[in-house]
Amino acid sequence: MSKLKPGISTQDHHTGNIKAPLILVEYGDFECPHCRHAHQLMKRLLKEWGDALHFVFRNFPLREVHPKAYPSAIAAEAAGRQNKFWEMHDLIFENQSSLSTDFLMSLANQIGLDNRQFKEDMKSEAIRKKIDMDFESGIRSGVNGTPTFFLNGAYLSSYDESYESLVDAIQHKLQEV
Repeated sequence: MSKLKPGISTQDHHTGNIKAPLILVEYGDFECPHCRHAHQLMKRLLKEWGDALHFVFRNFPLREVHPKAYPSAIAAEAAGRQNKFWEMHDLIFENQSSLSTDFLMSLANQIGLDNRQFKEDMKSEAIRKKIDMDFESGIRSGVNGTPTFFLNGAYLSSYDESYESLVDAIQHKLQEV
């Protein structure tokens, strides 16, 4: 696996301390059960490592095996246009078994999005291009499954779906910083 390509930009969705010494990037698929598990780990990691960690999510919908992943990514990006990406991101993962167009619309209502704007953004070619760019950056970075993580630009090979594997990688990287 190679390095993260391209690096973090203003097009990425960020959360956590923007000046943190550690930047963790996830390539994720909203319908992937392993990503749903990783989502819970990320929430815990951000809570416990707050100031030391900056988290970035990039879309990597595996359309053939997860047909609801791409529409879900569109919904999250559309919510992002109303500054609610992370709320939609979290709700999608927390309700992964219920994904459908109608359900995504109900989530938009739940987080207080402007329905007209959300529906319009769901059709946006710019949003599709952004998701495609995320996917292409994953391909360029050597991603072939989800979730895939990069820590400070380097592929995180030690992730084994456990919280401890993430903490170990972070502690090791902090010693280098």
